[in-house]
Amino acid sequence: MSQAGFAGSADDRTNAGSSGSTDEFERHRRLLFGVSYDMLGSVADAEDCVQEAWIRWAREDRSGVANPRSYLVRIVANVTLNRLRAVRNQRETYVGPWLPEPLLTGPDVADEVADADSVSYAMLVVLETLGPVERAVFVLREVFGIPHADVAEALGRSEQSVRQVAHRAREHVRERRPRFEPDPVARRKLTERFLAASLEGDLDGLKEMLAEDAVVLSDGGGKVRAALHPVYGAERVARLMRSLGSGLSDVRIEHCGINGAPGILAWTAEGGLSAAATVEIAGERVTEVHIVRNPDKLRHLETGTRRGHQAW
Repeated sequence: MSQAGFAGSADDRTNAGSSGSTDEFERHRRLLFGVSYDMLGSVADAEDCVQEAWIRWAREDRSGVANPRSYLVRIVANVTLNRLRAVRNQRETYVGPWLPEPLLTGPDVADEVADADSVSYAMLVVLETLGPVERAVFVLREVFGIPHADVAEALGRSEQSVRQVAHRAREHVRERRPRFEPDPVARRKLTERFLAASLEGDLDGLKEMLAEDAVVLSDGGGKVRAALHPVYGAERVARLMRSLGSGLSDVRIEHCGINGAPGILAWTAEGGLSAAATVEIAGERVTEVHIVRNPDKLRHLETGTRRGHQAW
């Protein structure tokens, strides 16, 4: 994980009082987007929060700011925490499972955030089970390596409180994340085999690749057809994937990088993006399949793809 903390460089301190506010902000834009995206799991909301941070940065008196990086992260963390509290209420009434917006991490956009691991899709799904403050503390401390004292200052809490929250959040995530990350090459090959078996309707092949407690989460947001509840168990997941595969005869499949791992995009004959999917693996078995079909969550993927990101 990235260890990009609050501590600014000599350049930060030298430029703090300069008039180049736009240049200074742009230097840290990727970091700010990464913090906000990891806290929210939403590209659109993160971009809005970064924009609001820019407005505050541009209109405030910065003559006393000794560390622009620290100052900007504090702004975006507070803006994002407020947004997170608001959207969590909306997500409680969301139709079907709510999944994070996937982020393309192909060769041309891999540095869109500070660290590919910080946007692991499996991590984002787990972070959805944390409360807003726990998630903010975890992202700032564990993902970006920001010191406890600076996290406390950013969130308006005591350092002792932040340490306690960080411990709880860390234990919560450890209980839900796999102990060992799969080998990237093996993960890619298993993802390809899993997709091929789904398209071919190979029920036995699918069951062989699935963990007994495998689950499929499908996010349609009530706007397109998708399972309204998680589907559990190797047998049921295999049958669902076979059924989904049978409906993809006229769909173009593209392999790509999503949140730092192998991903799949499904394009309609008309050229629209109908789904994005990731496959999580433990050992040599598929444990989770995440399918995003909500068109609102696919728009930025269409744009990113059309800019020319490189598939596998």
